[in-house]
Amino acid sequence: MPKNKGKGGKNRKRGKNEADDEKRELVFKEDGQEYAQVTRMLGNGRCEALCVDGTRRLCHIRGKMHKKVWIAAGDIVLVGLRDYQDDKADVILKYMNDEARLLKAYGEIPDTIRLNEGVLDEDDVAAQDDYVQFEDEDIDKI
Repeated sequence: MPKNKGKGGKNRKRGKNEADDEKRELVFKEDGQEYAQVTRMLGNGRCEALCVDGTRRLCHIRGKMHKKVWIAAGDIVLVGLRDYQDDKADVILKYMNDEARLLKAYGEIPDTIRLNEGVLDEDDVAAQDDYVQFEDEDIDKI
């Protein structure tokens, strides 16, 4: 068998995210960019996001963030809009919870967006209303 000459494998790569706990400067949107909330993850480095301007876009997670910054449904992200495709965008940056709260306090994100919660689709809201109350008499008949 050949001798291993590298510095390590998968476990070494997993341990590199130690510097993420530090404070970083808050990044605001520029022209050609928009704030969005991830509604669902689609796989293959893609997600569906609801932008602040009201448009639902298919977003592609850029290679620098892929497998390094984990994005989940409900996260606030900064997306770069495409000139040639209005229904697609690229995820540039994921905001941490405290950064998203600051953006909301500054008025960059509207109050209608809920932070620190999973995003509920219409199917999930309907599923919450499907609660059935049984009487004791019904249980005895079974």
